[in-house]
Amino acid sequence: MNYLIVFLGAGVGGAGRHGVNVLAARLFGNGFPLGTLAVNILGCLAMGLLAGYFAFRGHLPQEARLFLTTGVLGGFTTFSAFALDTALLWERGNLAAAFVYVFSSVVLSLAAVAAGLFLARLFPVALA
Repeated sequence: MNYLIVFLGAGVGGAGRHGVNVLAARLFGNGFPLGTLAVNILGCLAMGLLAGYFAFRGHLPQEARLFLTTGVLGGFTTFSAFALDTALLWERGNLAAAFVYVFSSVVLSLAAVAAGLFLARLFPVALA
């Protein structure tokens, strides 16, 4: 049942992300990924609000938490989960781990995209 809850939330979040990207492209053009930037910032704000609410005041059932965080925000942007994980490492005083996590996430993710693009260029027929 939890997978269905996450699945439904991810659909809501993904539709929201698409809407923000379309709106940003219409308003500002496609020269800069402003839609993605907005989604990442809004998703991080929402994750902070929800995590704070759940930690300090909220007594929502686990299913509601899964729907909102893993589902909706996961579909909207995974950057919010990355930011929360980093903040938790920082708050726990594990600054070295936070730095390694941020650095390796950014560098390895960029390297993975570059590798994927390189491989797609090598084998264009296999991916068609």
